[in-house]
Amino acid sequence: MVRYMDICKGLGLNINKKEVLSFVGGGGKTTAIFKLAGELKSLGKKVLITTTTAIYEPTQGEYDYYFLGDYGEDFCPKVGSITILGREVKGEKLLGISLTHVERIVHRGFFDFILIEADGAKKKPIKAMASHEPVISNYSTRTFGIIGMDCLGKSIEYIVHRAELFVGIVKKGIQDKVDERDVVKIVLHPMGLFKAAKGRKVLILNKIDHEEKYIAALNIKSMLLDEGFSGDIVLADIKKGWFY
Repeated sequence: MVRYMDICKGLGLNINKKEVLSFVGGGGKTTAIFKLAGELKSLGKKVLITTTTAIYEPTQGEYDYYFLGDYGEDFCPKVGSITILGREVKGEKLLGISLTHVERIVHRGFFDFILIEADGAKKKPIKAMASHEPVISNYSTRTFGIIGMDCLGKSIEYIVHRAELFVGIVKKGIQDKVDERDVVKIVLHPMGLFKAAKGRKVLILNKIDHEEKYIAALNIKSMLLDEGFSGDIVLADIKKGWFY
């Protein structure tokens, strides 16, 4: 295994090109967004974090925090900054903005990178998509689909968000355990991880923190390539900053 700790390199980003990045799935979306934003900020980029659903409200870090009503036409982000934009805080969540507002911001061109959390997973590592999700902007240049490898060997009932939809896709019982083939099915299925994806598809097999998970991720990657998956596949433990 080869490890390196540059998240932009790990995700295959060209830091000199503006991008709108949508994140879907489970297993570390919010962590990935804030880790990436922090690195981009250190590189002098103007970064926006927002959501079209809801995101856990950040409790620490140096951010410029705005609610939609405070975001005026005269707004201009600083070089090397992270702006967080939402509708309001409700409980622990920052509620999102509409696609119309997202696309208006894209058109204004103030940000180098716009990072959008486009669905929810209730802290589960893998999920199926409901009819109303994800909410992805047509301007997305890439859709990152994240699955936590800690889902493997665990009961669907307890480890999967929207388990009742998941079992219909993988053709299993709700008390059965998630295996490598189930991950492949949820990635490839039209109602699975990349439902409504826009731009380049990038699968992140995340939380690879030991050899067994690494080998499982390689098996999943091989099966996906054999079945014609056309996107990029990234093996990582983003929280630790490891990419393989």
